[in-house]
Amino acid sequence: MSDHVGDYTAVEALALVQDVRARTRAGAGSPGDLVAALAVLRELREELAGWEPELITAARSQKVSWAALAPALGVTSRQAAERRYLRLRPTGTGEQTGEERVRAQRDKRAGDRAVAAWARDNATVLRQLAGQVSSVRGLSDHAQHHVDLVGQALAEDDPAGLLPPLADTHPYLTATHAGLAARVQSLTDQATQIRHTTHVLRSGSPPVAEQ
Repeated sequence: MSDHVGDYTAVEALALVQDVRARTRAGAGSPGDLVAALAVLRELREELAGWEPELITAARSQKVSWAALAPALGVTSRQAAERRYLRLRPTGTGEQTGEERVRAQRDKRAGDRAVAAWARDNATVLRQLAGQVSSVRGLSDHAQHHVDLVGQALAEDDPAGLLPPLADTHPYLTATHAGLAARVQSLTDQATQIRHTTHVLRSGSPPVAEQ
C-alpha cells in the first residue's frame, strides 16, 4: 500500500492542504496556493481510494465478517459492505464499473448455486464417475496427482466439489482412457451450460442457440 502522493507522503500532503485551508480562512491564501492544494487534494483522494479495498481485502483474509466491516465502512448491512467493496476493488475480468463488478459477482454466485443444485440432483452419476477416475493407475506422477485429488474430493459431502478436480483430469485421460475423458468432458460442458443459462436468465436476454 503506497503512502506517497506525488512528491509528498500522505501525511505531508494532508498537512499541506490543511495549511492552505487554514490560511485561506484567515484571508491569506493565494490563488497559486489554492490551485496547488486542490491538485494535491485530488491526488490524495485517489490514493486514499485505493487504500480502502486493499484494507478490506486484508481484513477479509483474516476472517473479519462483512457484518463487522459494515459500521467501519459507514453502511448498515453486510450486503451493503460487500457491495461497496465490489464497487471499489480493481478487476481483471473486464468489468469497467462498480455496478458491473457487483453484477458479475452476483451472476457468478447464482451460477454456483445452480451448478451445486444440479450436482446434488446428479450426485450418484458424479460419484460413480469420480470413483472410476480415482481408480485409474499407471499415469505420470503429475497426472496421478490430479487423479488422486478426485479421490480426496469423494470423501467430501458436497458433490459439486467433484467438478473442478474431475475437469482437471480430462487432459490426462484422453490418450489412455478416452471413454472416461469423454464422460468428464460431458459433465463439464453441462456445468458450463448451466452457468451460461443462469446468466442469460438473470440478464433478461433470450438464450442464443449453440451452433
